[in-house]
Amino acid sequence: MSRVVHFEIPADDQGRARDFYGAAFDWQLDVLPELQYTNVVTTPVDEQTQQPREPGAINGGMFERTGDLTHPIITVDVDDIDATLERIASLGGSVVQAKSAIPGMGYYGYFRDTEGNVLGLWTTAPDAA
Repeated sequence: MSRVVHFEIPADDQGRARDFYGAAFDWQLDVLPELQYTNVVTTPVDEQTQQPREPGAINGGMFERTGDLTHPIITVDVDDIDATLERIASLGGSVVQAKSAIPGMGYYGYFRDTEGNVLGLWTTAPDAA
């Protein structure tokens, strides 16, 4: 069974969104300018794995609202993004963004379900390039 491991919040103005979410929830917001992304830490993480310490807890991210990525997104951990995207397409969904690498961390992709929702996929792979 695949599990939800991440959330993402699109923003028209990341600075304004960081100010809002930081003040509203005391979240730690780490800007990654090279990726035009903000890591959103909602729960403490293990220093070595960077995974939440508490079972079932998730952290997230924030990025510029663009194209099909206009609403909050939940991300599901899968073993094989390419195979999962093929299965999704066979079930009536569609690929929004094919598998892409975040070097040293893993791979991600986005899909649209049969109801029009966009969700993310993630596979941890420290050798991603």
